[in-house]
Amino acid sequence: MATSTAHAAEAPTQERAAAIAVEGITHRYGERTALSGVSFTVNHSEVLGLLGPNGSGKTSLFRILSTLMLPSEGDARIMGASVRTEPYRVRRQIGVVFQEKSVDVKLTAAENLRHQGHLYGMRGVALQERVREMLERVGLSERAHEWVEKFSGGMQRRVELAKGLMHKPAVLLLDEPTTGLDPGARIDLWKYLTALRDAQGTSVLITTHLMEEAERCDRLAILHEGRLVALGTPAELKAEIGGDVVELEVRDAEAFSVPLEKGFGVKAVRVGNRLRFETELGHRFGAQLAEKYPDEIVSVTVSKPSLEDVFIRKTGHRFWSEGDGKSG
Repeated sequence: MATSTAHAAEAPTQERAAAIAVEGITHRYGERTALSGVSFTVNHSEVLGLLGPNGSGKTSLFRILSTLMLPSEGDARIMGASVRTEPYRVRRQIGVVFQEKSVDVKLTAAENLRHQGHLYGMRGVALQERVREMLERVGLSERAHEWVEKFSGGMQRRVELAKGLMHKPAVLLLDEPTTGLDPGARIDLWKYLTALRDAQGTSVLITTHLMEEAERCDRLAILHEGRLVALGTPAELKAEIGGDVVELEVRDAEAFSVPLEKGFGVKAVRVGNRLRFETELGHRFGAQLAEKYPDEIVSVTVSKPSLEDVFIRKTGHRFWSEGDGKSG
């Protein structure tokens, strides 16, 4: 997705507050801290990705923003309304699509949307027109009167998106929306989110653990163990690394890091039995090291910076090193 410079560069002003302003949010589950002083903003007409592995705190933050729970400390404002003191106003401003399916598969697509409209006080001709409009927008007009249980996973996701947008929210919150979708359905979803941002001016916050999805966002907020460790466009974050990323697979990572630092001034990050660092002309330097230390070095990999490298630089861990079993 080609990121619009106007969208990425737009900054909130005093006259127009940010679409979402997360203000020092901390949240605890008993003695465990899931979020620790997290602050960032989502601009108007922007897709911001909340990127983090399982256990990073993104699910807890999503639940707070969707008014399902209150933070232990801090606040968040959506279109100026506080999630702590004005949850009803917040709910009028947001559309929410959770990771778990929320469609009623025993109803048709149109019936799912009509029931959603009723929750927001929509009735009569206005409701019927909005149902028709949303089904057309997500490409399901011809399937309007079919039971949702007959739909593919991608089509069911489109019904859920349409439900979340029935009341024309200013902000759309999506929790891992492409989970379980095939590659084609994922591409279609992102095309729709881009069109929604560009044509309707909708602000989107999307949680993800997929690097390829993170690349499509206008900006990223990267979480690690409840803390915000990076914020910026994908290009900006990768540019912070500079040069090439060199990864050495060595026989003894701890031992080899000593001559690497003393002899070459390179302070590497140890990840398992590998050492990672950034340098200009990485292919030349890697070849030099392999030639000088043939017995210690098993392999040398040189690549351009990726978001995985950004995460490793900020945290000292691989993206998936936290363990998949913890709650987010």
